[in-house]
Amino acid sequence: MKFVAKVLVAGTIVASLAGCSRDGELDLTSGVGISVTRTGCPTVAVPDGTGDITLFNTAGSQDANAIDVVATITNVRPTCNSGGEKIYSQASFDVQARRNDVRGARTVTLPYFTTVVQGGSAVIAKRVGQVTLQFADGQPKASATAQAASYVDGNSARLPAEIVQKITKKRKPGDPDAALDPMADPEVRAAVVRSSFEMLIGFQLTEEQLRYNVTR
Repeated sequence: MKFVAKVLVAGTIVASLAGCSRDGELDLTSGVGISVTRTGCPTVAVPDGTGDITLFNTAGSQDANAIDVVATITNVRPTCNSGGEKIYSQASFDVQARRNDVRGARTVTLPYFTTVVQGGSAVIAKRVGQVTLQFADGQPKASATAQAASYVDGNSARLPAEIVQKITKKRKPGDPDAALDPMADPEVRAAVVRSSFEMLIGFQLTEEQLRYNVTR
């Protein structure tokens, strides 16, 4: 599955850089430099096409009249502990669902995945969990809360000292490299990408369900 993430928490390459005195500012009094404020915590995101799931009441049909239950992942709330050799990241999220047939009480269990991706493409871990929704008799809506969690190797998520030095190097106005963006250096950019992690959360869809989400 190709992940195209809707980023919910800052953690991309651009967001990993901040100014010396305040975010986005450069300290010109002692030379130009950039202060790295990366924590190593993964970006938490819901990949496009996996944030909702549609169940149908007729096998093989994806007609609007056959829609049974529609559920959506929302209100993702991440936390992270970046200390230690292992970085622990956790996210709580809500699942909100609506059904068309409100007759009788009903229980619906839906699978969801938690995937850890390094460098934007390498899947290093994946878990599948379940969230259960309880529809009361006569009620069209139900909601539930679920959690996702992951560990990231701290050393892999932190920039090497020599890369940090290149980014934070003081540059005085008038120096040949004063106006150069450190991220323009292929070595620096590759190191930042390599140390960037994402924790992706979404419904565990079948090929048919994913195709429906993408093409509807």
